[in-house]
Amino acid sequence: MTHQDALADIVGKKFAVSGADAANWQKEWTGDYTVDPLVVVRPATTEEVSKIAAYANANDLTVVPVSGNTGLTGATSNQGAVMLSVDRLNTIEQIDTEGRTITVGAGTILQSIHDAVDPHNLIFPLTFGAKGTAMIGGALSTNAGGSNVLRYGNTRDLCLGLEVVLADGHVMNLMSALHKDNSGYNLKHLMIGAEGTLGIITRAVLRLYSKPKAYATAMVATPTVSDALSLLYRMQDATGGAVEAFELMTRSYIDLHLRQVEGAKEPFDTAYDTNIMIEVGATSDEDAAVLDTGQTRIIEKLETILGGMLEEEAVIDAVIAQNEAQRREMWARREAAGHIGYAEGPRVDTDIAVPLDKVGFAIEEIERRYKELDPEAWDIVVAHLGDGNIHHAIYSEIVSKEFFDKCVETVEDVVQEIGGSFSAEHGVGLSKLKTMSRRKDPVALAAMRSIKDSLDPKGTLNPGKVIP
Repeated sequence: MTHQDALADIVGKKFAVSGADAANWQKEWTGDYTVDPLVVVRPATTEEVSKIAAYANANDLTVVPVSGNTGLTGATSNQGAVMLSVDRLNTIEQIDTEGRTITVGAGTILQSIHDAVDPHNLIFPLTFGAKGTAMIGGALSTNAGGSNVLRYGNTRDLCLGLEVVLADGHVMNLMSALHKDNSGYNLKHLMIGAEGTLGIITRAVLRLYSKPKAYATAMVATPTVSDALSLLYRMQDATGGAVEAFELMTRSYIDLHLRQVEGAKEPFDTAYDTNIMIEVGATSDEDAAVLDTGQTRIIEKLETILGGMLEEEAVIDAVIAQNEAQRREMWARREAAGHIGYAEGPRVDTDIAVPLDKVGFAIEEIERRYKELDPEAWDIVVAHLGDGNIHHAIYSEIVSKEFFDKCVETVEDVVQEIGGSFSAEHGVGLSKLKTMSRRKDPVALAAMRSIKDSLDPKGTLNPGKVIP
């Protein structure tokens, strides 16, 4: 009996495939990583996941958990592995409207969670461009961020409980809906962001929030990033922290969007270098109230602050969405970043976090330094400005591993000098292993290795990821 036959006995022959039948799992959506798995297994229950893990562990087989395969760092790339797809673990088990939680399987698509809670006037606030295909198991495994981190936090902050299958097949039940639990080490947080190297997430209890009763969404041009931050702070003070998204798009990104997206429009009549999308969500009746002007109070607050900043010349231009179609257009411009960035061709892609007051400096300094390597190189920058997360891509006619490595180290140098992080929300996977070796505190790396060795002594779970 082959390993594929043995695994087919667990999940059924239809759900244990290889070769051409496994084509959907052989390449990540970026096209940067391709694999030839030993077999792709698609369990439908936690019990089946447990049996697969136990069999693989006993037979020294590598197991790579995979969700929507929308990652950017090669975290699911492993030749000859048992690729364990969670796509059939897609049950929405319970929506607790009073406790404001939802219990879901790891294979549940993010958009499906949004759709399920919407009729209850609730939201699961995690959102990003790949929400239509990304699964919650992958979002948990990378501690995904997205555009609403400013108000609601990362995926780790949105998860109350987990069920995890360990390397030997044992099932760890952390499926609590508690907001406080100090009963020992926080194993839930250890598993979130571990990229499947410590366990296979199978189920989760997620936090829900009241659906905003009204939105104020706008594109704003400011002279500098510092001026943009002034707008953020003023709106936070005026609304009690109701700013949900605060997204920076540089001129080069706007140009790329116009070039690659059919029907795309300029955000303003004039081209500007610093373009901000701001969205405020009103949950109170007062802020959602419709005034005699026909506008909601939350839009009036945004207009008032923008008007004052226009007079101060801290804002150059602004366009406020007047309806849902205009709001969607603003969001579509920002959420296209992943697809248009990769469609442009080979690039040095980095995902960094810096202190808020250093965002402008980091963007300018990185550009200055990479142009010393290639004066003709250019970049695109989008950022979750409210939490200091910059997505920076460098393009050049010099397409070589040596040049790309130098560019990455250049970005690393700037980030380290200003107290930032080289990995903000996309995870480490394979693409950041060299950076981990160069920049991660060696004592922290040793502690991570000890944890890995303790929970997965045979090294069967997604080996070669996260820890260099």
